[in-house]
Amino acid sequence: MYGTMIMKTRPLTAAEIAALQSNGCTSPDWQRISVSPDFDPRWVERTRFTGDVVLGSFTGEFTFPGGATAHSGISDAWIHNCTIGDGVLISGVGNYIAGYDIGSGCQIANVDRIFCDGLSTFGNNAPVSVLNETGGREVPLVDNLSASLAYVIAMYRHRPGLIAHLQNMIARYADGIASDRGTIGPGVRIVDTGTIRNVRIGEGTIIDNAARLDNGSINSNPSAPVYIGDNVIAHDFIVSSGAEISDGATLKHCFVGQSCRVSGGFFAHDSLMFSNCDFACGEACAIFAGPFTVSQHKSSLLIAGMFSFLNAGSGSNQSNHMYKLGPIHQGVVERGSKTTSDSFVLWPARVGAFSLVMGRHDQHSDTSDMPFSYLIEQNNETWLVPGVNLRSVGTIRDAQKWPRRDRRVDPHRLDMINYNLLSPFTVGKMMRARGILHNLQAVSGETSSVYYYQNTRIKGDSLRRALGYYDIAIRKFMGNSIIKRLEGTRFASIGQVRERLRPTEPAGRGEWIDLSGLFIPKDALEELFTAIESGGITTLGPIEEFFRDMHSRYYDMEWTWVYDVWESVYGVRLGKITAAEIIEAVKGWQEAVIGLDEMLYDDARKEFSLSAMTGFGIDGTEGDKRLDFEEVRGEFETNSFVEAVKRHIVDKRALGDELIERMGAIL
Repeated sequence: MYGTMIMKTRPLTAAEIAALQSNGCTSPDWQRISVSPDFDPRWVERTRFTGDVVLGSFTGEFTFPGGATAHSGISDAWIHNCTIGDGVLISGVGNYIAGYDIGSGCQIANVDRIFCDGLSTFGNNAPVSVLNETGGREVPLVDNLSASLAYVIAMYRHRPGLIAHLQNMIARYADGIASDRGTIGPGVRIVDTGTIRNVRIGEGTIIDNAARLDNGSINSNPSAPVYIGDNVIAHDFIVSSGAEISDGATLKHCFVGQSCRVSGGFFAHDSLMFSNCDFACGEACAIFAGPFTVSQHKSSLLIAGMFSFLNAGSGSNQSNHMYKLGPIHQGVVERGSKTTSDSFVLWPARVGAFSLVMGRHDQHSDTSDMPFSYLIEQNNETWLVPGVNLRSVGTIRDAQKWPRRDRRVDPHRLDMINYNLLSPFTVGKMMRARGILHNLQAVSGETSSVYYYQNTRIKGDSLRRALGYYDIAIRKFMGNSIIKRLEGTRFASIGQVRERLRPTEPAGRGEWIDLSGLFIPKDALEELFTAIESGGITTLGPIEEFFRDMHSRYYDMEWTWVYDVWESVYGVRLGKITAAEIIEAVKGWQEAVIGLDEMLYDDARKEFSLSAMTGFGIDGTEGDKRLDFEEVRGEFETNSFVEAVKRHIVDKRALGDELIERMGAIL
């Protein structure tokens, strides 16, 4: 991506100097210019050379949109202390290019200044005041930063020794890449651009009509080039491979992850944006945007919050300022949540995974142990509807679309992303939610009309339904796991079954954490922290390898967790389970899967109701309305999602029947 240019060179000949002068070129000392053995002075015109300059051979042509062509070379420029590779085209430099190594095949045209000003780390180790605008959770920028590492640095301030070690690792990395020369990698195109100062520019980058880029790294490569377009301003930044920043976006103290898109005048400061985020038109201040965070509306503000897999509605807003001690408050919205239009949350608050936030909320609630819920404002109070999002067709659709929308093409992926809707992380929370809801019933009575939990209110009917929703989802997950574990094998005895069920992965028991996309057992993370704090790990590379290893071992660790908690759900230990008990569990799984699919089916039908047809068949009859709707949206039974749900019911019933048949053979 970056590196020192090594070129075989020679001094200019007297004839070449004369030819350059004849072409309008000047230099106070021609002896400080060296050139490639194949250098041809014909392709250098009206250029001023100062300092030590190395010129490659100017062979080959560039073809531009519309069919225009130009031969490589230099014209109308001032080059100071630069190395310029082979086949480069430089023209129309308003001021100068200074202190840069420019790779082969680059095009630089109609720019103002490109220069390296003193010793620079190119954005590395620049602090980002994420979550708390006043400081305290700063994450230093660093090349190849992952969401998981950033999560640890931002959120584990209760372990100051750990944070100090991580900060020192980043500082040492930054010192190691510090240089007083900038780099423009091979095949870069920079046109119609203002000032570029202290920026390392990776291979294949396109910078088209940017306004100002200052102190940063653009980590582009040929498999996943970076595009930076019209009127972009960036200061103290790192941009990862495959990212696109365009249309007047402004970034200050920001990390942009792989294949992110930032456009439409979006403004962000002190924010971290990881893989596949999509931001347009609005504003972000001090946010931790985990993978697939999306905000695309002009009136939306994300501020001082941690998000991932978020879809922010128009006018979504939060406040980190209660007008007392300043903007010191923060919030956490766990993965997969949505905010509706004009929603508002007053930090501090925490929203559980896969939740929907509707209306204004200023009660500082914590629903992190109530995933798949609705938070609804009514009479200035926050009402919690636990578990109801499990039956939403939108939730399932989101879970299906994220893997399809992963735009990363770089073979080296920075963020480890687990897309599973049900996991030890979410199911563990649902198991805690059941215990909390039962406890609320025990304290307030099973027939109470309203329950109070973490500054929210829960209607009695909502609580009782939530117990059913959570039970269905838990049994679906547990059944999925045991069926997967036993698939494809004929067993001669229950002993063989029990042996197959025995975990092969020691890690996985206990609480799990979502490290901004990566599901990981808390105990395993603790082992990493101990190794860092003891000095056993001293560089960033082993940490990222640890995250990759955890991601690759997910399903084995998941099964270890299931094995450990099975008894708490079914009342029997898997080490002593019988074939009949497996059959009973599989039948319960079939009921859970089919029951949940039927809820999704009914929820999808609402999108095809008469009320959904409002505005269709304009100026026509009721028949025209339905016909117009079907021409645009299709028929309910032939909708691709509806068909997928129906197939899912058939497939899962058959899958369960097949295991029941195999277990029946050893009864």
